[in-house]
Formats: sequence, C-alpha cells, structure tokens
Amino acid sequence: MPDERMSADTPVFAIAVAAELAGMHPQTLRQYDRIGLVVPGRTRGGSRRYSMRDIEQLREVAQLSSEGMSLPAIARLLDLEDEVRTLHRRVVELELALREERANRPGVRVFAAGTTGSVMAVPSGRRIRRSTEVVLWRPWGSAQDHPDDLADDPDDSAR
Repeated sequence: MPDERMSADTPVFAIAVAAELAGMHPQTLRQYDRIGLVVPGRTRGGSRRYSMRDIEQLREVAQLSSEGMSLPAIARLLDLEDEVRTLHRRVVELELALREERANRPGVRVFAAGTTGSVMAVPSGRRIRRSTEVVLWRPWGSAQDHPDDLADDPDDSAR
C-alpha cells in the first residue's frame, strides 16, 4: 500500500485553485508552465495539478517579478533553489548514514602519536593526556642514529 501522507511536493490542486491560492490568473500559470518556470504535475488525462511547493514558487515569482526581475533570471533562481534543496537532502542522508555507521561500530579506535612518535590506538571516548615536552625531530638515517631500531629489527640482530 502506498504511503498516504502528503508532502509539500504532492500535486493536488487544480489550476483554478492554484491560481486563487497564488493570487494569479489561471492563464498566467499556463504561461509559466509553457516557458518552464513553474511546471506542475499532470494527471493521466493531462490536467495540471499543483503542489504546495508550486504555489510557493508562484508566489515567489510574482514577488520577484513585481520587483523588476526578469523571467529568465527568476527561472535561474528557482533552479538554484531546487539544487540547494536537493543538496540539503543529500547532506541529511549522509549525516544519517554516518550516525548509523558510528552506532554500528562501537569501540572504534582513534589513533594518537605516542611520546616516541609511535602510533597507538586509543579507545573511542578516552582522552589522552597532552605532553608539553619539546622534542627535536630528525630523520633516522641509520641504526647508529637510533640504537632502538637494532632491537626491533630481527635482521639487524646479527650486526
């Protein structure tokens, strides 16, 4: 059974009702449909059906037009608003997926640098005490530079 809840995008209003709600003449709505400015849904018989979002866009078009904005500029603005709405939905989806991923992976480890520069795993949520020591870093070019390397590498134990 289909979801029976309506959203702002559900096309339900006939052109006469949409024109009245938007404060426009029905012929203006037909013209906006022809030029692709506000395109309503269609029934199987081809009748126009406007959604609440379409009505809001019609009101916005009327406001912008009365302020002197051209119809092509208004069309571009509406396209950009649709793109922003789509991107916002995608961000919400990704944030939800991230929350689910974090919830499904408890105890995921975080990594930190140890005092010797080694990388160590830290359980999620645990705070690491910060060190204020100043450490001079230099690349280790040979075992003579860093004697601990000899003990760690079994191939070097014969030296």
